[in-house]
Amino acid sequence: MRKSAPNLRDSMFRLVLLLLPMWAALRIASAAPKGPFALRISCGARENVNSPPTNTLWYRDFGYTGGKPGKALPPSYISPKLNTLRYFTLSDGPENCYNIHNVPNGLYSVRLFFALVDDPQLKNEPLFDISIEGTQVYSMKQGWSNFDFQSFVEGLVSISDNSVSTCFHSTGHGDPAILSIEILQVHNDAYFLGKQWSGRSILRTARRLACGNGRPSFDADLSGNPWGGDRYWEAIQNFDNYGHPISTENSINITSASPNFYPEKIYQYAIVSNGTYPDLTFSMDVEPNKNYSVWLHFAEIDPRIQGAGSRVFDILINGDMAFSSVDIVRVTGGSYTALVLNKTIAVSGRILTVSFHPRQGHTAIINAIEIFEVIPMEFRTSAVEVKTLQTLKNALSLPLRFGWNGDPCVPQQHPWSGVDCQFNHNDGSWVIDGLDLGNQGLRGYLADAFSTFKYLQKINLSVNSIHGGIPPSLGTVRTLVVLDLSYNLLNGTIPESLGQLTSLQVLNLNGNLLSGRVPSALGGRPLHRASFNFTGNEGLCGIPGLPDCGHHLSTSAKVGIVFGAILGFLVLLLCSFCMWKRRQNILRAKKLAAKEAPYAKARTHYVRDVQMTRAPAHDQFRVHADSGSQLLS
Repeated sequence: MRKSAPNLRDSMFRLVLLLLPMWAALRIASAAPKGPFALRISCGARENVNSPPTNTLWYRDFGYTGGKPGKALPPSYISPKLNTLRYFTLSDGPENCYNIHNVPNGLYSVRLFFALVDDPQLKNEPLFDISIEGTQVYSMKQGWSNFDFQSFVEGLVSISDNSVSTCFHSTGHGDPAILSIEILQVHNDAYFLGKQWSGRSILRTARRLACGNGRPSFDADLSGNPWGGDRYWEAIQNFDNYGHPISTENSINITSASPNFYPEKIYQYAIVSNGTYPDLTFSMDVEPNKNYSVWLHFAEIDPRIQGAGSRVFDILINGDMAFSSVDIVRVTGGSYTALVLNKTIAVSGRILTVSFHPRQGHTAIINAIEIFEVIPMEFRTSAVEVKTLQTLKNALSLPLRFGWNGDPCVPQQHPWSGVDCQFNHNDGSWVIDGLDLGNQGLRGYLADAFSTFKYLQKINLSVNSIHGGIPPSLGTVRTLVVLDLSYNLLNGTIPESLGQLTSLQVLNLNGNLLSGRVPSALGGRPLHRASFNFTGNEGLCGIPGLPDCGHHLSTSAKVGIVFGAILGFLVLLLCSFCMWKRRQNILRAKKLAAKEAPYAKARTHYVRDVQMTRAPAHDQFRVHADSGSQLLS
């Protein structure tokens, strides 16, 4: 045993040496910063998919939204190599949304790819609107399936509630069809436009051009840093046949660095003007009266440029000077070094033009261009009121055609049907001030959830088949001016809490199955120019125009009286039966006594005779004496 002890120590030492690198690796891994959050959904897919050439993982489409899965016809080869999609018919409602939760807060690139449904009856190109986080960002244009850069919508948006919502709004021109959704986290400082835009704007990608490159690519194809997202670069080799492409295999400095994280390869290509046509000009169609942010990428990769001052040019946007006397080599300190310039402008017309005008060297150069539409984010509807509307949607059995998906008030171009909104400047949110769902075939009940509405002025649920009672929480909506629940199947009594609605001017409860006394606070209200209608409820009483409650019995009272009468009759019947039974017993006893009477009399005489024969002598003498006295008398 003593000889084996050193061997045991040696074994333990070797085990420690073996585990030490593993422990160190785990410590390093735990201390290393986590990569950016990325979620890709293959819409309509029932299983996870890996797409070539990068073997990108796309998760199956499960539990996010409604709609119908279908087979896809991707519009071009730049789309992900996916074979399924999800489309939304008008019967699903005008608004259909993907609501994705458990997303870490931060800055995200949200990209949506679209395709045509592989169905002979559905191959028409649908036109619809798209919103991200309640803000409409784009309307699909006619012919979008014929252009690579129009087959997707991409927006940079700041997320602060751990969820991402994107919705597709029908415009009556076909069924929206979604091929894929990507939610890709980017660096928080990327595309910073200044404090005036911080956190309250969405940057929608209008165009992103890799100049001088002959093939469109994603960041992943270009070995880009994941903190830049996975941007798509449209290839362009010249501008309206002016300029010519150049390229280099030299490394480019300061490319994939915070906050830009651009792939190096976009700087290894460029378009250069020539002496005959020295200006380079790029133009594109835009929406008028919008703000656009232009990002320009440069790297001096022309071997003819030997130093500072060899190429100097101005940059004009829509004819206005944006950057004067740009000298890439002077600014960056040498060739093959990246430079990014940004300018945000207001565009009043329908054309955005970027021009590069040489000042020295007679030529200009551009490596890449990014143009974003700056869209102010809509303020969202109060989360508490949205939750209440969803509760009412389920309770009222709202038909699918209503939709009621996403945000009820925004985008303002597509509010929920039957919901009126107003903006609350106090807390910067939209609130509900009207519900108009009259004559819509509702067959549910009124959930007791109205207390969360603080600004609701009108409720119209008339001419439906809503059953059950009137919830007392309606009396807490002190802002109500109109409450119309007429011609439904409501029963029970009118809650006393409705008497607290001091702003109420119109109250229609007629044509229901209500019963009991009308609350006194409501009975006197019509004297104050209010219009109340309680007719058509046979069980109501207590105000002019209705039966007097003293002589009028409610349905429940009538039921109570009938039940009491039946019970009293049964008790009376039982008592009568008991009395009849007792009388029968008495009569039976008398008959029995009558039958036994002769036998009882004979027995009485016999006993008496026996007693007399056995009497003593003095008793006999007394008898004779008595007899004698009777004779003397």
